[in-house]
Amino acid sequence: MSDETEQTEAEEVEEGAEATEEETETETEASGLQDGDFVELDYTAYTVEGEQLVDTTDPDVAEEEGVGDQGEFAPRTIVLGAGHIFEAVEQDILGKEVGDSGSVTVSGEEAFGEYDQEQVKTVAADKIPEDDRYPGAQVEIDGQQGYLETIIGGRARVDYNHPLAGEAIEYEYEVLDTVEDKLERAQGLMSMFLDVDLEMHIETDEVEEEQVVESEAAASEGDEDEDTAADPETETVTVEKETLYIESTPQLSFNQQWMFQKQQIAQQVMDRVDIDRVIIQETIDGSGMGMPGMMGGMGGMGGMGGGDVDDEELEAALEDADVDAGDIVDELDEE
Repeated sequence: MSDETEQTEAEEVEEGAEATEEETETETEASGLQDGDFVELDYTAYTVEGEQLVDTTDPDVAEEEGVGDQGEFAPRTIVLGAGHIFEAVEQDILGKEVGDSGSVTVSGEEAFGEYDQEQVKTVAADKIPEDDRYPGAQVEIDGQQGYLETIIGGRARVDYNHPLAGEAIEYEYEVLDTVEDKLERAQGLMSMFLDVDLEMHIETDEVEEEQVVESEAAASEGDEDEDTAADPETETVTVEKETLYIESTPQLSFNQQWMFQKQQIAQQVMDRVDIDRVIIQETIDGSGMGMPGMMGGMGGMGGMGGGDVDDEELEAALEDADVDAGDIVDELDEE
């Protein structure tokens, strides 16, 4: 064997070893939790200075801090890399395993932003409701949320900074589990976004939809001007769609986050859980008492017997009561 051949073989062995080493390093880097993973977290966060509770999933901590009645305190499901928690905490979790825990200090800038003195402004006191004219009151002026610092005479000082602006946060967490089931993933995301407990299930439905069909004539006339091209042909086809059904509740209907961001929230759930659509369904079980006062003034009119009333009977009843139907309409219009 020539020296040249031996050198070539040695180079190939060396290249192969380097490739194997790179693959091993890649596998090592990719081990543990990664972006896109659904994880169930238990966490508690305090301000570094003052040790003020910022957030917790621990009901015992919430009770100790006197906020146990201000919501549900339980582990949260989040998606790594989706911005559901502070980036510094996400970076600390990446690569870890279920059961691992950690403690991260989040800077004031990353947490709730640096304190900006220019966000403290003087406004006319009459812009603030009388019941909110006291230091510390949360107020909304011209669509902007703030806190009332002082009020003297007809002027008020309002701080539009976040209450925790400039505060560093100490964030302690434990990774309890990963979440693989689609329904559990959807439930976890909805709970994180809205902090409400909802009944939901996933079904695969057969749905008819219109799809564009490219005809042979259209294909052969592809070079024609678009303005002169014929309307596209469509056909009705049956397709399968994986659907998340959510039972509507008053807590959902009147949830401000849902009222103003339902499209964005539903889109995130569809994208992250990999489903085709979300349907909110409302169940009316007929147990209500009906609209109070509906036909109440006519219930005792002679001869009606509580049964169905046709137009002739109604007109006769109005005549017996010496009431003109036109007068009733005019009175209602005036109200």
